[in-house]
Amino acid sequence: MNDTSQSTSDLDLAARLRLSVTRTARRLRQEADADLTPSQVAALATVERHGPLTPSELAAAERIQRPTATRVAAHLEARGLVARTGDPGDGRVSLLSATAQGGALLKTMRSRKNAYLAARMAGLGAEDRAALERAADVLERMLEDPRT
Repeated sequence: MNDTSQSTSDLDLAARLRLSVTRTARRLRQEADADLTPSQVAALATVERHGPLTPSELAAAERIQRPTATRVAAHLEARGLVARTGDPGDGRVSLLSATAQGGALLKTMRSRKNAYLAARMAGLGAEDRAALERAADVLERMLEDPRT
C-alpha cells in the first residue's frame, strides 16, 4: 500500500472513530442525566480525584483558562457539589474539594453510564466483546498524555 492510500485509510478510520466516540460520549451524557455541562462534570471529577485543588490547579488539569475554572467552580459550589476553603498556607488562595453530594452525583452518573454500556454489550458475542476489549486497550494507549 502506498503512502497516499495509507494516509487516506488512516483518515477514513480516524473519521469513523471520531464519529463513534462522539456519538458514544453524547449518549453517555444523556444517560448520566446530571444537568451539568461536560466541562462542569469534568471539573467535578478532577476535583474529586485530585483535590483539594486551587482554581489554578484545576485550570491546569482541565486545560482551561483560570477565569473559566473559577466560573465552573462557582457553579459547582452553588450546586453544593464542591466546597471552597481557605488554604492554610496562603490565605489569599482557596482550595476546592468535592462534597459528599458531589461524590455521590459522580458515583450515580458513572453507574448509569456503566449500566447503559453493559446493557448494550449484553447481546454481543465473545468475538465482538474481545474486539471491544482490544479497542479499549488501544484507545487508552493512544490517549495517554505524555505530559503527565
